[in-house]
Amino acid sequence: MAKPKAPRRTLESYTVKHINKTIRGGDCVLMRPSDPSKPSYVAKIERIEADGRGTNVKVHVRWYYRPEESIGGRRQFHGSKEVFLSDHYDAQSADTIEAKCTVHSFKSYTKLDAVGNDDFFCRFEYNSSTGAFNPDRVAVYCKCEMPYNPDDLMVQCEGCSDWFHPVCINMTAEDAKILDHFLCENCSAEGQKKLQNSHTASRLLDTKVETKRRRR
Repeated sequence: MAKPKAPRRTLESYTVKHINKTIRGGDCVLMRPSDPSKPSYVAKIERIEADGRGTNVKVHVRWYYRPEESIGGRRQFHGSKEVFLSDHYDAQSADTIEAKCTVHSFKSYTKLDAVGNDDFFCRFEYNSSTGAFNPDRVAVYCKCEMPYNPDDLMVQCEGCSDWFHPVCINMTAEDAKILDHFLCENCSAEGQKKLQNSHTASRLLDTKVETKRRRR
């Protein structure tokens, strides 16, 4: 009769010896891809399990997908460090963990003073079967009406507070970097219109005052 397998037990933490890092549930990690030519896989650890002797450690993970791994592929507004939290769960050997990493919220990522090799950000959840995203729409900016890509240089209009890509407003990146003030085309035109209306109203007022003086 075959000897029954010892029940597996859940570990609160585990030290991955080859990287000398301790992992816990909720941590994000980089995992070795099956194809060495591809970048490391990004995953969130759900739980850690070991056999009765504390060996054969496996991590149950929820995968993050890179844009190029999604059904729609990478698009212009996707950041180079952007990943999508998928509905794809898996169990892998802890030996395939290459490093710990941090997956920031989009807002937190944009506030980083410096982005390291192990920094990523996520603003979408991704359904790996249908290719659907949650949320299915986000705010768009600029004349091109594209979602914000934190890798791209943008300038903000002091009038409407919208953000613009320099190339979309016929400006070089070098000029954009030294801007002190900026008004978009619409706000600049609106400002000129208000100024003209103000001058017209002033002239009309002066004319009325002069007419009243003549009538005395």
